[in-house]
Amino acid sequence: MSLQVFEGKFPKIGEGSYVHPNATLIGDVTVGKNCFIGPGACLRADWGFIRIGDNCNIQDGCIIHAQPGKGTQIADRCHIAHGSILHGAVLEEEVFVGMGCIVMDDAILKEKCCLAAGTLVKAKQVIAENKLAMGQPAKETKEIPPQMRETLEWARGEYIALPRRYLSTQ
Repeated sequence: MSLQVFEGKFPKIGEGSYVHPNATLIGDVTVGKNCFIGPGACLRADWGFIRIGDNCNIQDGCIIHAQPGKGTQIADRCHIAHGSILHGAVLEEEVFVGMGCIVMDDAILKEKCCLAAGTLVKAKQVIAENKLAMGQPAKETKEIPPQMRETLEWARGEYIALPRRYLSTQ
């Protein structure tokens, strides 16, 4: 992994978290406990800060950045799928971001919402709690049904277990 100091700020990695050797974390990045940061992920906190809660996963090829003087905040138990971009957004607890999503500055993803793959959340847009959103730009489509919630919880559990699996092989 590439952990780089920037203007005196060095990434902090929580206990039990795994950062893949091909991931890059720069500057004012804080990763919580029991998180997975996948290969090719780039968390670049040179202009602003990045805060990731506990039990999160940032999968392969994700990019996280922020505007000068602002930050990107990801609460506990969030799931950021392959190739997504988060720029200056706030994600509340248990948010699921599908593959290839873009979430722009000052957007807020409320607790337990879900973005379908390829969704674009515009700057300052808010996605409501427990809603499924999709499209470009994102539109809320429905409450997340119980069967979909079970699938999301299963996927989150698999990724929460992944750091222990990686760390046990080292």
